[in-house]
This record gives sequence, structure tokens and C-alpha cells, in this order.
Amino acid sequence: MDEGEGITEEGLAQLVERFYGRVREDSDLGPIFNDAIHDWPEHLEKLTAFWSSVMLTSGRYKGQPVPAHFKHRSRLSPELFGRWLALWAETTAELMPAVAAAALQAKAGRIAESLQLALFFKLPAGTVEATDKPVQSGRQPASSGSAKERSCPMSQQAEI
Repeated sequence: MDEGEGITEEGLAQLVERFYGRVREDSDLGPIFNDAIHDWPEHLEKLTAFWSSVMLTSGRYKGQPVPAHFKHRSRLSPELFGRWLALWAETTAELMPAVAAAALQAKAGRIAESLQLALFFKLPAGTVEATDKPVQSGRQPASSGSAKERSCPMSQQAEI
């Protein structure tokens, strides 16, 4: 089934407006968003373009979500992403056909995961070390095995 089925530009605009109305009123999310956004109509238009690009592949959104969120990293937490996703699920379920709501919720979950990795993930110090050893590609030399074995990576893996 098409991910964009049941999703229209008009529906996205209504969804974004209703959802961010709830975000602005939320006791946890509201203060962060209201401090960060100075022109709500412009921001809602940008967010509608974002969801249009993501769900309808319209190409309307031209921003960079990670740097935009990174500026507010000190006020964000994984728990707040969870709250955002809960409000998103509630609003999409109310306003969109079930298939569209599920697609929007799944996409939002993947986006939230990516943003959280960008904002909060840190490798422990010393995890990655430089080495002067050559990197092995894992490929077998051209002379080993049959042509079929050389062309099929699965045939080169040991059984588990």
C-alpha cells in the first residue's frame, strides 16, 4: 500500500496546525517551542512543507532539521521526544484515515530516532582508535572459488 495514500496537502496543513496547537499548550513541550518559535504562521508553513516532502515527496521543504534542533539540545531529552510522538499519534489518529495515520506515525518515529541519535549519541572516549593496519574488504581474491561464489556475497559467509 502507498505510504502517501489518504494524505493530501490540505490534510497535512490541518494536521500540522492542530498538532502544533497542542504542542504549544503542552506543559512540557510548550515552553520550549514557544521560546524557540517567534513566527508561528511561518513555522507552520515550513513544517507543512516538511511533511509534504516526507510523505508526498513534493520537495517543498528546503531546511535542515538537525541543525535546527541542535540549537535547542540543552532543553531537549528523549522523554520529550516520547511526549511529542504521543501527541503526534493522538492527532494523526483523530484527523487522518487509519492507513495514513499509521504511515505518519511510523515516519515520525524514524525521524525522532534519527534526531535523537544526532543530538544525544556519543561514543565513549577511546572507542575509536586510529590504526596503521590496512582495512580488509572481506572480498575473496578473484582466483578463489567459482565465478558464482565470487559474485554472491552470501556464498562467502560462514554458516552460523
